[in-house]
Amino acid sequence: MLRVVKSMLAFVVAVVLLFALVVAGTNAYVIGTTKDRIVSEGDAAAFAADCIVVLGAAVTPSEEPSGILEDRLDEAISLYQAGAASKIIMSGNQEPGYDEPSVMKEYAVSCGVPSDAIFCDYAGFNTYDTIYRAANVFGAQRAIVVTQTYHLYRALYAAQGLGMDAVGVPSDFHEYDGQEYYDVREIGARTKDFFQVLAKTPATEVDAPVSLDGSGDASDAQMSGR
Repeated sequence: MLRVVKSMLAFVVAVVLLFALVVAGTNAYVIGTTKDRIVSEGDAAAFAADCIVVLGAAVTPSEEPSGILEDRLDEAISLYQAGAASKIIMSGNQEPGYDEPSVMKEYAVSCGVPSDAIFCDYAGFNTYDTIYRAANVFGAQRAIVVTQTYHLYRALYAAQGLGMDAVGVPSDFHEYDGQEYYDVREIGARTKDFFQVLAKTPATEVDAPVSLDGSGDASDAQMSGR
């Protein structure tokens, strides 16, 4: 019986070590292969991008961007005003009574971005879905991704793995409540997305193509009515 217990314990330890190695290895690879794609606003402005992709985050019950989302939007607006791209994709989660992309668009419009320059992606349920849909629904080939640095590595890894030429501009303007949680969660998320990219997994929802050459306003009805 003791021999069986020892064998089982050794197996459990081996599995735990293997899991830790996989997580550590995939995180190191994701960060190492994308860190040079994180650039300044000035460098991004010279990148000749098709669009700026803003990754969604929480909105408040009063339909205002949370602090972390507002910083992403402010950076995207600054890039747009600098001429980095003529189109912005606001990607996030939409469900009954909750709508990230519409709040994101309204905020940008209130800051002077033309409404027809903004496309809403209502099925950006997670980072991988956002990047997959930017490439495969909106047809983006060269994109500037905007989010906080800790999040950019994973988004850029998905972009390059899905055939998109992308750079990232960080929006680290403040310290955020719960950052320790975000950092820990990101470790597992990088590993998960590493394997999703490897398998080229389709996004949760894949809609008919939307042309970035058209009006963002015209695409809203199609996207929101998916």
